[in-house]
Amino acid sequence: MTNQKKNTATLIGIGTAVAVLIACGIALTNNIGKSTREISEEDALKKMDKLLKNVTVTETTPRKATVDFSGSDLANSLPDINTYPLTITGNGEIDIEIFVSPEKAGTGSDGWMIETAKAFNSQNLRTTDNHTMSVSIRNITSGTGSDYIVSGKYLPDAYTPSNTMWGTMAVSNGADLHMISEKLAGNVAGILISENMVKTLSSDYGDINIETITNASKDGKIAMGYTYPYTSSTGLNFLVSALHSFDNANPLSNTAVENFQQFQANVPFVCYTTQQMRNAMGSGSLNACIMEYQTYVNDPSLQKSYQFIPFGVRHDNPMYAVGNLTTEKEQVLQAFTDFCLSSEQQENAKKCGFNQMESYHSTEPEFDAVTLLNAQKLWKEEKDSGRPVVAVFIADVSGSMIGDPLNRLKESLKSSSQYIGSKNYIGLVSYSNDVQVNLPIGEFDLNQRSYFTGAVEDLSASGATCTYDAVLQGIKMLEESKSAIPNAKPMLFVLSDGETNLGAKLRDISDIVDALNIPIYTIGYNANLSELTELSAINEAASIDADSEDVIYKLGSLFNAQM
Repeated sequence: MTNQKKNTATLIGIGTAVAVLIACGIALTNNIGKSTREISEEDALKKMDKLLKNVTVTETTPRKATVDFSGSDLANSLPDINTYPLTITGNGEIDIEIFVSPEKAGTGSDGWMIETAKAFNSQNLRTTDNHTMSVSIRNITSGTGSDYIVSGKYLPDAYTPSNTMWGTMAVSNGADLHMISEKLAGNVAGILISENMVKTLSSDYGDINIETITNASKDGKIAMGYTYPYTSSTGLNFLVSALHSFDNANPLSNTAVENFQQFQANVPFVCYTTQQMRNAMGSGSLNACIMEYQTYVNDPSLQKSYQFIPFGVRHDNPMYAVGNLTTEKEQVLQAFTDFCLSSEQQENAKKCGFNQMESYHSTEPEFDAVTLLNAQKLWKEEKDSGRPVVAVFIADVSGSMIGDPLNRLKESLKSSSQYIGSKNYIGLVSYSNDVQVNLPIGEFDLNQRSYFTGAVEDLSASGATCTYDAVLQGIKMLEESKSAIPNAKPMLFVLSDGETNLGAKLRDISDIVDALNIPIYTIGYNANLSELTELSAINEAASIDADSEDVIYKLGSLFNAQM
């Protein structure tokens, strides 16, 4: 096992975050923060203005500072690997570590490979040199595992993502991977649609498949959601399959892009994991989503309410060797692979929901690395359908942030801002006893980036915590920007390490947030802040529990997904 540490300054950050992932500590919230009393948009604006009359808001003069683009590669901000702890630790004389995707490295029906590893380790098998064998398992999403391997930040001995797309892209990006087995356990990606919606779509479009479903979404007939294609296997599979459905000859053609823009215009939001997508379905925000069959078949409530429509390449959980293993490590990896493929372990896999749609064959081709990588790039550029994002960052600079917490917040904001597209519009607000507008909203070109960097560097901490006063000011700035940027997607990002103890309360502003339909992403630093979760829940944004080790990666993923 190789551990190649990279000395990147970005790892001192504690900043903001999405995308990726449950493994990244991101939790998509349900509607627990919804106000029980609805008000009109007009009344919400009046109430906001009334509350702001009691808030002291000052404007500071921002200064320009040097913008550093040296850390713009997302992999450079990866946290220490122990952020994703080993779930099985082998004690053999020759032990290999394997990156394993969450649907087979978790608990219960998601724990097939965990139980298989336990059984393998108990065999006390030996290499040809008479050394005992064992395996260690690290639960990590397919995309994040690929990031570690491609960047060289941390190299396991083996890697089993959900599908072969990650291996194809990793090899194209320079990773040294060798296929050991194309399939450890069979699985299929699919779209879940309610029974009633299936009847409606069948009447309007005929056969139900990914092409008719994406067309129905384009036409506004369904609210379709999917997961972040930079870390989610099902999300990446859906992205390239949808593009292929728009143009079978060239999924990256102008025709495919135009259809993707129309489709994306009716997608409420992108989640980071399949589990989070399930939460969104439960809240009623979506009536169609993507999911692996193994997850679907293990939930009787899903089977009762939804049909599973398969799509894309199979998710057969390949096994790769990483780098040049020693002869004995190669023996351990081959022995473990053979053990996984034994009839007993395959039957156990079936009990966990794998190997149950073996007759399904993809109608899509095996996409090459160029197509996959360009599809991700296209998604980043076109996911907002030409609409810019207007965002205000709201930073807690109360007394509890003095010293290292504030320094880490600053570093993470500066580093992660490199993932924000230049066509978006960004502002910055900070708060303690009162509220300061540190940077008015402006297009995030090099000039605005320079002012943003300077404004972040000049933040200083003291005083109490008036979070919701600052939220109101951020909302006001977004509302005032509508006349100049009428087609934009507004959002707020709240970064805080403590409970509100001054000014407006959540109950005072929840109906305003609800009526104006502005998603508010919240990031709790080294804290478990239930109120931040409730604030995000109002309009189905994400609430992130971050710490100083992994927050830059989370923040970079969030910005990559949303901006």
